[in-house]
Amino acid sequence: MSEQEPLRIAHHPHGITVLTFDNPAKRNPMTSRLTEEWRRALRSLRDSPDLRAVVVTGTGPAFCSGADLGELGGQHDQGLAGARAHLSGFYRTWLAVRDLPVPTIAAVNGHAVGAGLALALACDLRYAAEDAKLGAPFVRLGLHAGMATTATLAEAVGLPRARELLLTGRLVSGAQAAAMGMVQSAVPAAQVLDTALGVAEEIAAAAPLAVRLTKSGLAQGQPTVEQALAWEALAQPVTTTTDDFREGVRAQQERRRPHFTGA
Repeated sequence: MSEQEPLRIAHHPHGITVLTFDNPAKRNPMTSRLTEEWRRALRSLRDSPDLRAVVVTGTGPAFCSGADLGELGGQHDQGLAGARAHLSGFYRTWLAVRDLPVPTIAAVNGHAVGAGLALALACDLRYAAEDAKLGAPFVRLGLHAGMATTATLAEAVGLPRARELLLTGRLVSGAQAAAMGMVQSAVPAAQVLDTALGVAEEIAAAAPLAVRLTKSGLAQGQPTVEQALAWEALAQPVTTTTDDFREGVRAQQERRRPHFTGA
């Protein structure tokens, strides 16, 4: 695809949608055009009742190379207030993937750097190519980290490891990222998308309301036992009133796969 269409949207069976960055010649940067297409895509997905899972991936040697440095450099002329307003909007547009009601999966087919890594970290699950390079080398460009990386990277790998990665700007391979918990697993590059789609299929086969409520519960971060009990005492009773719960029980009794409808 050309730069005229930097984001491809493919709707797969069973409510799975794949969003693919398609500007491989430039390593899929977050240009203003791609940012606007991303905004529109997420807006349309957010209200889709049949949506079950979303997979985000890229074409070529990169998943996403982060912010377009030419456009980012132009913020210097806007002054502090202008740059802050622009970047705040940029961050929130891309991090809106966290607000989708269904699980999101980053299929990190290649390098994920800077804001590209931040986007992968914003997804619920991540699977990476073994030889991909992942990292947040902001300090090597004279920049502070952005797009909530100081929070999401620490959530993924722990604060001590996040300190090391952010303060040095060090890049790691997909295999190293898997070892430290930055991604769920690392596989050969040719298998990354299929791996992510396989997980998406497992999610799509589960009861939709139960999955959505589970994502909502997990979005609360690391709750205390009392906070978890308070949420689950609300969410679990809701699911017991559904047709899907009754179908799940019947399927278990009859030793067959359940057929969930979302009702």
